[in-house]
Amino acid sequence: MAGVVAIVGRANVGKSTIFNRIVGERISIVEDVAGVTRDRIYAKASWLTKEFNIIDTGGIELENASFTTQIKMQAEIAIEEADIIIFVVNGREGITKEDEYVARILQKSRKPIILAVNKIDDNQFKDYIYEFYALGVGDPIPVSGSHGIGIGDLLDEVIKKLTEWKELFDFKEIIPISALEDQNVDTLISTIKNYLNEGMMYYPKDQMTDHPERFVMAEFIREKILYFTREEVPHSVAIVVERMAELEDGSVEVIATIVVDRKSQKGILIGKQGSMIKKIRQNAQREMKRFLQTPVHLELFVKVENNWRNKQKYLKEFGYNEDDY
Repeated sequence: MAGVVAIVGRANVGKSTIFNRIVGERISIVEDVAGVTRDRIYAKASWLTKEFNIIDTGGIELENASFTTQIKMQAEIAIEEADIIIFVVNGREGITKEDEYVARILQKSRKPIILAVNKIDDNQFKDYIYEFYALGVGDPIPVSGSHGIGIGDLLDEVIKKLTEWKELFDFKEIIPISALEDQNVDTLISTIKNYLNEGMMYYPKDQMTDHPERFVMAEFIREKILYFTREEVPHSVAIVVERMAELEDGSVEVIATIVVDRKSQKGILIGKQGSMIKKIRQNAQREMKRFLQTPVHLELFVKVENNWRNKQKYLKEFGYNEDDY
């Protein structure tokens, strides 16, 4: 497996939407709220006969709390491992201090950077991209991860630039392509393969991602919590899968604990007469069944650990161990 691409940016710019679109499976949580991706997630992406690794990362923030520092560390590891970096920004919101902060980190990496201005899903928003030149990381490319818009314009620009740069640089090959029309893409992939060295295997061939199934199950639960509670329960929530085992009938039992900061959040998660926790359980269980391709029995508990995000003891217990990175 050769070639590594890291998707990097601040929180809530659509990195996971782009990641899932490329991978073809919903591995990363996608919600219109900040901070839903925490760990760096590796997955296989393939185009015809060629496979490569792609990394989704958590949103880099200016806040220096222990929790956000751990997320930033994992993003920096992904940047170091990557051959190419896709820097994603939100075209609807303009440049933020976090965008400028991420740009400085990427410039120091000296890695090739592709600046993707996401959420440009209508012509009326295309003029929004020009302010992103100020980030100093190259020409901004308008895209919409949710709708797949911008690929054609992107490829037109690639062909144009390759033709111009051939006069200035010693390119090994120039291959005109159309991804939309599937023209010459097999030639492109075959040529790329000839120039790439074999890389390390991050996980066995029969796995879809480098993370164990327990991690994916926990992400399904957290996704449903964020979806159903929105701003009522902030991102001060962790999921600990206490048990995951196959039963005699072939089904899978999953027992998990939802950890929150405050007692009031526990009440919100449980809901009136247990209505909210039931809704979370049923919907997460449905996603687990789809992913595992077998019936799942999910049992959920809610636990309060005050201010766990700023206590190293709990960060390690819930999987955010600095020594692992």
